Amino acid sequence: MFESLTERLNQVFTQLRRRGKLSEEDVDAALREVRLALLEADVHYSVVKKFTSGVRERAVGAEVSRALNPAQQVIKIVHEELISTLGEPERLNLTGEKPRVIMLVGLQGSGKTTAAAKLARILRSQGERVLLAAADPYRPAAVQQLVTLGEKVGVEVFHDPTLKPPVLVQKAFEQGSKGGYSVLIVDTAGRSQMDETLMEELKSITKKVTPADTLLVVDSMIGQEALHIAEGFRDTVSLSGLILTKMDGDSRGGAAISIRSVTGVPIKFLGVGEGIDALEVYDPRRLASRILGMGDVIGLIEKAEQAFDLDESKQQAEKMMSGKFTLEDFASQMKQIRKLGPISQIFEMLPGNLGKAAQQVPPQEAEKQLKLTEAIISSMTREERRDPDILNASRRRRIARGSGVEVMEVNRVIKNFREAQKLMKTLQKTGGRGLPRLFG
Repeated sequence: MFESLTERLNQVFTQLRRRGKLSEEDVDAALREVRLALLEADVHYSVVKKFTSGVRERAVGAEVSRALNPAQQVIKIVHEELISTLGEPERLNLTGEKPRVIMLVGLQGSGKTTAAAKLARILRSQGERVLLAAADPYRPAAVQQLVTLGEKVGVEVFHDPTLKPPVLVQKAFEQGSKGGYSVLIVDTAGRSQMDETLMEELKSITKKVTPADTLLVVDSMIGQEALHIAEGFRDTVSLSGLILTKMDGDSRGGAAISIRSVTGVPIKFLGVGEGIDALEVYDPRRLASRILGMGDVIGLIEKAEQAFDLDESKQQAEKMMSGKFTLEDFASQMKQIRKLGPISQIFEMLPGNLGKAAQQVPPQEAEKQLKLTEAIISSMTREERRDPDILNASRRRRIARGSGVEVMEVNRVIKNFREAQKLMKTLQKTGGRGLPRLFG
């Protein structure tokens, strides 16, 4: 989402790094470019003005003039001010009488029903007993969609087409209370636009049950319109948080930066893909780092912890560092990487030079190469995977035919495997020296 903004900001930072001492004029020139970059990314003008003023106030003072590396100090200030603009992280309110009600509201097409199931999955993984309530009888197939998603995440869905949404939610709460459920997530109806009927229905639901959290689900790809929608709902129901969906899309990302400052409503979750696991707890520090091209190593580690078999990964890591890992292990690593999600998202989370180098490869090409590598290794015999030294020309031609590629592709995979082996042996000998250059 922030690709264009990240690129623009990094160009500004590169110019700053080329200078030794920074004059007031240097800072002003850099901030003009930052201002333009933010406005082009659809960040609200009032937020841009406040942000750049805050950066300038600190950047032309003693904080920078006394720094050993003034440019790096300015970048640090930009990072800190961006975190401040993005707002403090806030978590769900899971206190009080059970089941705690989390009501999702929003317009049609915002991804509300999917967000309900994704949220149910997260809470279930944290040990909560979750019940979903399908309170949208108007959109065709909305109830069935939630039932299907509920089955996928192992969560029961309460639904009854004969009941009006306020009564249905009350019945769901009663069932949740009797059944020992700790959380009730309500998927309310949406409209194509905000209207009195929609708002009155939401008010009626809140009279039947008292939500611990009322979360507005907003499509981040609609830009500054997201701010108006948030303000409209905030003025009618007591919003406690936001879920921004489609953060993996190709929009300019201004809504994510602006929405907390403009509406005062905290972001609690980010939808980063279509997968049922593609919902992230909002963390302004990590988001600021990704916007500024600093990567998100913590986020990558968390993804890996969820996707990888830890015992298997530990064994493979030991093999790799000893230089004894085989093509079977290599293929297993490829499958583990695929579990992390789209390659484009992984590239965004890599820091420094490593991230820049990775992003020079088109994500579609990287995905294609991963699939080809898996196909080629799968076409080998177990003996060949365990001992690549026996792969003579005849065997390579057979493998190429079996995987539907040219022999040169087979040679490329074997070459990449050899280089990975060589790198691991070097790291073992040097104790990892030289790795910092990748992350600088």
